[in-house]
Amino acid sequence: MEFPPLGHITDWPEFIGDDTWGINKVVLIYAMAAILTMLVFILGNRKQMVPTGAQNLAEMSVEFVEDQIVLPTMGTDGLKWTPYLLSLFFFIFFCNIFEIVPLIQMPATARIALPAFLALLSYVLYHAAGLRSHGFFGYLKHTLIIPGVPKAMLLLVIPIEFISNYIARPFSHAVRLFANMLAGHILLVTFAVLTSALWVSAWYAIFLPLPLIGVIFFTLFEVGVSFLQAYVFALLTGVYIGLSVSHEH
Repeated sequence: MEFPPLGHITDWPEFIGDDTWGINKVVLIYAMAAILTMLVFILGNRKQMVPTGAQNLAEMSVEFVEDQIVLPTMGTDGLKWTPYLLSLFFFIFFCNIFEIVPLIQMPATARIALPAFLALLSYVLYHAAGLRSHGFFGYLKHTLIIPGVPKAMLLLVIPIEFISNYIARPFSHAVRLFANMLAGHILLVTFAVLTSALWVSAWYAIFLPLPLIGVIFFTLFEVGVSFLQAYVFALLTGVYIGLSVSHEH
């Protein structure tokens, strides 16, 4: 039995173009996830006397994002952010769920490029929203100075708040999604390799059910992880936007 190197299970060769502008499996997942996300909006905006099952699902999805992400983090003033957070949630979910789709079996978020891009995009948006809400100097004060802290402590507090809000936050935002999806992908590959290795005409084939059960279990587990990681990423984005525009520290 030979376990494939990590690069083999996360890097895919281009079948169109080259390494710079080529299209590979991950790029196709991006495209399919974007199309599926747009379908959610298209179905949700259809006006019918009797909503279809797909339209009901789309409308329930919008309500879920509003009730479970937007309102708890920003209140009713944050409803204008629903389209962005809805797009973020579904795009990440669809990128994640391709991990268990036969013949694809790759979560696009297991490549750091996508989580990093989405984290930086959110980073720019919530800081821009904060600057618009408070003004430049007001926003610096809002993000760096904690009310009630003694002035003698500000020399220590301000650098900590700067690192936390401006440096560490986008890094942790991206790595949380990337690390969880990569770990799940490695687990599935590990049990799949074990199952394949035990599919032989030898006495040790009696152990085949063990890794096979592992594949089934972790496949079902990754469905929940795919949803949870999309939810957490969108929720944290909502939290960061809410903190940026809030006039209460």
